[in-house]
Amino acid sequence: MDSRPSRFLPRRLALGAAALSLLAASVFSQMALADEANTTGLAVTDTEVTVGQLHSATGTMAISETGSIQAERLAIEQINASGGILGRQIKVIQEDGASDWPTFAEKAKKLLVGDKVAAVFGCWTSASRKAVLPVFEKENGLLYYPTFYEGLEQSKNVIYTGQEATQQILAGLDWIAKEKGAKTFYLIGSDYIWPRTSMKIARKHIENVLGGEVVGEEYYPLGNTQFGSLINKVKLKKPDVVFTAVVGGSNVAFYKQMKAAGVTSAKQTLLTLSVTEDELLGIGGENMEGFYASMKYFQSLDNPNNVAFVEAFKAKFGKDSVIGDVTQAAYLGPWLWKAAVEKAGSFDVDKVAAASPGIELTTAPEGYVKVHDNHHLWSKTRIGEVQKDGQFKVVYESDLIEPNPFPKGYQ
Repeated sequence: MDSRPSRFLPRRLALGAAALSLLAASVFSQMALADEANTTGLAVTDTEVTVGQLHSATGTMAISETGSIQAERLAIEQINASGGILGRQIKVIQEDGASDWPTFAEKAKKLLVGDKVAAVFGCWTSASRKAVLPVFEKENGLLYYPTFYEGLEQSKNVIYTGQEATQQILAGLDWIAKEKGAKTFYLIGSDYIWPRTSMKIARKHIENVLGGEVVGEEYYPLGNTQFGSLINKVKLKKPDVVFTAVVGGSNVAFYKQMKAAGVTSAKQTLLTLSVTEDELLGIGGENMEGFYASMKYFQSLDNPNNVAFVEAFKAKFGKDSVIGDVTQAAYLGPWLWKAAVEKAGSFDVDKVAAASPGIELTTAPEGYVKVHDNHHLWSKTRIGEVQKDGQFKVVYESDLIEPNPFPKGYQ
């Protein structure tokens, strides 16, 4: 072996020193990032970030919220498989709001104060959202809320991934008035803030914009299963449209009793704000066939994003599982959070909230969404006709609608 000193040795040493210098700079950069993330006081380590899930896994709302739980878990699993967020894997702490609004508030405080989660994906009803909102604002937490709702709210601490009233209620009423020549409406809802406020908005639109008439308005407690008297009133009034916002397990009793009383699409036009594929799984498509729903997403949407999403969802949760509007909106939450965190370069809630407006998802199953300055999403309105197999046939699709949670004349 040649023992003479290599004339290339100084060059090798120089290259090695340069490589070490680059490595040190990289490590220093990562350490700075970790330090920044950890100064937030949130549950963030160099390898892991903890988030919360807060939905009703039990009680009357479980029929609607189970899909949201599943979709958020799928998104988080996919994000982790792709490398996580800022080099960290996402850990989930799940809490059950149990269809009880005080419980939602209690669990929200536990997640934010006790567990110090970086974000929470949760709630379904407006009552649960209203119950937790003061907690999120006081503790400066970040909530991704997936449900279509009545609007009239905006918070730095909430990203609303479902529709507000102008994107669902007003657009849906405009379509059915034009398509069916509807002039008389019977309004029906569950008895809490979302249905009551939604119907207040609907009434103003029907009377002041469409020149129509509300011939009946009824509300029933969550979990109610007796609708015989209501159905008799509907049959007596014979409205052009029954406009409904009945939620949770009550839907099963309501639509089965409607069918048993002979109130079907052959005799009555009905437009719902609250029945998705998730609820139809319990109701049965045969009990709602021919009725309509106003949503922004249906499982039957034919685009590459949705085909991949449906395939992944069924692969994880079973071939018989279904995906409704709120389920898809829940799936968007972790992806929008990831994009905002990476744009901000931090998990700090103030920085993530500030980075959120302008975030776009071209990979959304519904096609495309963009976060507005008001923390709601640009999205489309779609009208679906219930099919016997429990799916919807899309019969109308709007252009992208700018979110307006405080529409003039409806407050």
